[in-house]
Amino acid sequence: MPPNNPKNRFALIVFATLAILFAYMFFSSAAGVEQSVPYTTFISYVESGQVTQVEIKEQSLIRFSLKNGLTAQTRIPYFDDMLLKTLKQQGVSVTGSVQEISFLQVLLQLLPWIIFIGFTIMLYRQSSGLNGKMMSTLGKSKAKEYMETDTKTTFKDVAGQVEAKYELEEVVSFLKNPDHFTKVGAKIPRGVLLVGPPGTGKTLLAKAVAGESGVSFFHTSGSDFVEMFVGMGAARVRDLFEQARKHSPCILFIDELDAVGRTRGGGLGGGNDEREQTLNQILVEMDGFGTTTGVIVMAATNRPDVLDPALLRPGRFDRQVVVDLPDIKEREEILRIHCRKIKLEKDVDLKRLARGSAGTSGADLANLVNEAALFAARKNKSTVGMEEMEDARDKILLGVARKSRAMTDEEKRATAYHEAGHALLHYYLKHLDPLHKVTIIPHGRALGLTVSLPERDPYTKTHSMLDDWIKVCMGGYVAEELVYGETTTGTSNDIKQATDLAHRMVTEWGMSGLGFVNFADEAEPLFLGREITQHKDYSEETAKRIDAEIHKILDKAMEETRQLLSTHRDKLDALTTELIEKETLDDAQIRILLGFEAIDDFQGEPSTNEEASPGTQEEPIHE
Repeated sequence: MPPNNPKNRFALIVFATLAILFAYMFFSSAAGVEQSVPYTTFISYVESGQVTQVEIKEQSLIRFSLKNGLTAQTRIPYFDDMLLKTLKQQGVSVTGSVQEISFLQVLLQLLPWIIFIGFTIMLYRQSSGLNGKMMSTLGKSKAKEYMETDTKTTFKDVAGQVEAKYELEEVVSFLKNPDHFTKVGAKIPRGVLLVGPPGTGKTLLAKAVAGESGVSFFHTSGSDFVEMFVGMGAARVRDLFEQARKHSPCILFIDELDAVGRTRGGGLGGGNDEREQTLNQILVEMDGFGTTTGVIVMAATNRPDVLDPALLRPGRFDRQVVVDLPDIKEREEILRIHCRKIKLEKDVDLKRLARGSAGTSGADLANLVNEAALFAARKNKSTVGMEEMEDARDKILLGVARKSRAMTDEEKRATAYHEAGHALLHYYLKHLDPLHKVTIIPHGRALGLTVSLPERDPYTKTHSMLDDWIKVCMGGYVAEELVYGETTTGTSNDIKQATDLAHRMVTEWGMSGLGFVNFADEAEPLFLGREITQHKDYSEETAKRIDAEIHKILDKAMEETRQLLSTHRDKLDALTTELIEKETLDDAQIRILLGFEAIDDFQGEPSTNEEASPGTQEEPIHE
């Protein structure tokens, strides 16, 4: 505690005073102490007639004076009934007195008790105050409040998400003019749940609603309600909703709701579940909100399937707003927003970057722009060009280029044949996306990459598209087999992708001789892994037919792929030789090299075939 505290100053003064008194009594008593002699010596002085006066104190202490003027004292070790008779015979003057006990002596005797009692009282008061302060602090909500003047985010700062904005405009209208809704008897949803993948802008949308409506915005996370003390989560929920009522109209935003909103009853065994108590308190508080309180509860999660059904019923989070990954146009708008503070060169084409970044979220695109700026800074540039933008995109989507990785000439040649096998099929198969580039420079764990770019965002895929993609996956495997008569471990990811696609074509999409039947069981218990509870809803005979259909698709694709690459072996060799020399080739360079007809240059969205490092496997393609 700080030294200028009045309580501290008082305690210090008392301690100093007691210390001075103790020192005074000690030294004063020490100064007044007379010479002590044994009792036998005192008796010899008396018998020899040298003692002139005796003063008896407390029946045991004797002070006496000698004829030579000296004074001394002694103590009687036992009761001597002959002492007074001897003193009278020697003519010694005998007196007696009772020692007076001073206040300071009493105080010094009681000092240890005073210190002990005072220290105990001090500890009790401090512990009581600390406990009360700690409990009140733990029960307080950790929500951060953003006032109207602090909330600068509006819908203009959120690119795309047209449908989500449309749903949330109702909330803004209610917060601005609630009477307009209550007059006609309409009830605004009490809770709005934002659902979508990570990084798609759910929190940003909630702040934009607060900015558009001009009200206070309380932001907290589901994990803020988790505490080691029982009941603290529920106490924080009560405090949070109480603050919201006091600042009405306002928006109460709970991020990562699934941290406390998971389905109840999932725990094994008995006992008290603090998380369930917190969830129960949220449910009770949301029921306590009226439609005219002016408080809108918003929450965000990327796992709506694990939420308790009581949260999603009408009257609580009864409106779900889907915040999905952006499409091409939305990605361009998002890039434009994040490039506001970046100095761009004239050659930067944001539309081209948007086409080449399929499957990315708003957070990924923000990271892309930042990485591009970092690349420019490393080159001592003050502006960001298209080269830095594409390098940043490749780093995020494909991994860091590992140019320092040393490969032998034979490994480099094998990798070139592998990637050439992937790339060459793009010019002979009709249902594939155009090739963007092929490289044998290692990226991440892949020794080489073949990148294709679609002209638009694909939402569905046909049987022909999937069949051709399986053939592309087999291109590297077949090329190695044709040239070397054997394959390498670098084909592991290709095999995994092709097998997964064929399996899903048979079991999920009805693209086989088994017809319109689904054999994939996607249901799994909430708290147990799929591997533990996996079971089949079909017979062993059906399982054999599924395996046969999968092999039929793969065998047919393998045969056609081998025939194509065998027929065009000369182009495969030429492309491989050029790759070894230049390491990276784009679509235009390959067309000139192999004599194909040139097409208009465009950039689309990448899907990659990767030659994985030996002993590793890459993730399958995302659809």
